[in-house]
Amino acid sequence: MSNDTILIIGESGSGKSTSIKNLDPRETFIVNVMGKSLPFKGYKNMYTSLNKDTNPNGNYFATTDYRVISRLIDVVNKKESIKTLIIDDFQYLMCSEFMDNAMNKGFDKFSMMAKNVWDLVKKLGECRDDLTCIVISHSNEDNGKSRFKTIGKMLDEKVVVEGLFTIVFHTHVSDGRYLFVTQNDGFHTAKSPQGMFEYSHINNDLKEVLEKVKEYYQ
Repeated sequence: MSNDTILIIGESGSGKSTSIKNLDPRETFIVNVMGKSLPFKGYKNMYTSLNKDTNPNGNYFATTDYRVISRLIDVVNKKESIKTLIIDDFQYLMCSEFMDNAMNKGFDKFSMMAKNVWDLVKKLGECRDDLTCIVISHSNEDNGKSRFKTIGKMLDEKVVVEGLFTIVFHTHVSDGRYLFVTQNDGFHTAKSPQGMFEYSHINNDLKEVLEKVKEYYQ
């Protein structure tokens, strides 16, 4: 992988999507899998839906289709003014695909699901060096650990999605503060390069995070 890829994992309502709010919308593109309202004031003025005819400079798109997201990655990768690409509610890509094929018997559907996730995350890692790709997804507790939520065992046992990312944050709420966990503490499968972050818990502010990442590598 050539660029920085970031995975943010957490329970619903723990500050995952809220972490976007301080990013510069002129340099950010959001793929919103479920098309849910973003949880911060004024987002509709900041993020408008891309349409090649009526709004070619849009910085937002809602879809559950892997193929559409793959094409969007190509579009964003060529648009050098965009420095941050976010895929929000990533786990619903798997959920949507599973429900669409729920009546199909056999395990082929799980193999295809795993391949679709693998191909998409791999493509994010092959984007230009100055494009930071961020995946936001739900967590699941498994064998005493909080980790990326999947459907089917192949992604857990054969791939280990967290291993495909440079940085993995887990959300954590403490005394009303919304935080990111930056290192594995035995429960959260978080990780970041040694010395990138001074503390094991940091503010859930992606603007601050990306400034730290840029500073670290420069």
